[in-house]
Amino acid sequence: MNKRLHTRLALIIIGIAAGIVLISTISVILTTHYHFSLYQAQAGMTHELPELNYHLEQALMQTILWTCLVAIVLAVFLGIYVAKRISAPLVHMTRVAERMTDGEWGTRVDIQGKDELADLGASLNTLAEQLQQHEQLRVTMTEDIAHELRTPLATLKSHMRALEDGIWEPTPERIHSCYEEIERLTQLVAELEDLTHVESPGFQLVRKEESLAAIIERGKELVAAAYREKNVHLQCSVNPHIHVFVDRDRMIQVLVNLLSNALKFTPEHGEVRIEGSEDSGHVWIRVQDTGTGIPQEDLPYVFERFYRADKSRNRKTGGSGLGLTIVKELVAAHGGEISAENREGAAFTIRLPKRQ
Repeated sequence: MNKRLHTRLALIIIGIAAGIVLISTISVILTTHYHFSLYQAQAGMTHELPELNYHLEQALMQTILWTCLVAIVLAVFLGIYVAKRISAPLVHMTRVAERMTDGEWGTRVDIQGKDELADLGASLNTLAEQLQQHEQLRVTMTEDIAHELRTPLATLKSHMRALEDGIWEPTPERIHSCYEEIERLTQLVAELEDLTHVESPGFQLVRKEESLAAIIERGKELVAAAYREKNVHLQCSVNPHIHVFVDRDRMIQVLVNLLSNALKFTPEHGEVRIEGSEDSGHVWIRVQDTGTGIPQEDLPYVFERFYRADKSRNRKTGGSGLGLTIVKELVAAHGGEISAENREGAAFTIRLPKRQ
C-alpha cells in the first residue's frame, strides 16, 4: 500500500510538472525561432549577420534545453518529496484502521498540523474511541449477564439435585424458593429485552399532553401493595394543574422503577416522598427515600447497567442493576435529564421539558 500509493502520487506529480516544463520549452523555442527568422529576413543585406544569428540561436536553444533538463530533474525530486509527504499520513491512517480491524482499539492516529488530513485523523481517533467504548460495553455486559445468571442457576441446580436425590422433601417453602429464583431470571430477561428495545434506533414514544398528578397516582397504585407489606409510608405532593407532554405508559414505568428502588433501601416504617413541580419551561419530579443513601463515590455510576452501589446487597434486595439504566434511557428519550443525590436518603430528580 505504501509503495503503490507513493509511486502513483510521484508519477502523477512528475508527469504534470514535466509536461508543463516541456510545453513551456517548446513554446519558447518556437517563438524564439520565429522572431529570429523575421529578424534575419529584415536584416538579410548584411552577410555576416545570418551566421551570427545562427550561433546566437543555437546558444539560446542549448540554454533552454539545459534549463528544461534541470527543471525536469528538480520536478522528479520535488514530486517524490511531495508524494511522500502526502502519502505518509494516509498510509499511517490505513495501518491504524487495519490494527483497529484486528481488535487493537487503543491504536490512535498521530495528528500533526491543522489541515484536512489532520481533521481526518481526528475523526478516525474519535471513531476509535467510540468503538473502544462499545467493545468495552459489550464485554462488560456479557460478563455482567453471565454473573447475574450464575447465582440463580446455581441455586436452582443445587435445589433440584437435592430434591432429585431425596435429600430434601419437596415442601412448599422449598418449591417457593425455586420459584423465586425462576422469577428473578424472568425479571432479568424482561429488563434486558426492555433495555434493548429502549436503546434501539427505532424506539419511539407515543406522547400526549398528560396530567402529572394522574401519572403519579397511577404509579402509586402499582406499588401500593408492596409499600403496605413493608410498612413504608408513601407521601405525595404534586400540583393537580401541572401537565406534561410525555408517553404516559413509559413515564409510569419510570416512576414505578424509582418507587420500587426507593422501597428496597428504605427501612421498615420509613418514608418515601414523591413531589411534582414546574417552572417556566420544565416539569420536575423528585423521588426521595429515608434510607442510608448512596455512597458519594458511587453517585456518578448509579445509572450504569448492572451497577450496585452496595456490593454487599444480594440480588434479591439489590435487583438486577438494570432498573435505573432503563429509567435514564426513558427520561433521555423524553428530552429530559435525571440526577441522583443524597439528602435525608437517596433522592432522584427528573427534569422534563413541558413541550417539544
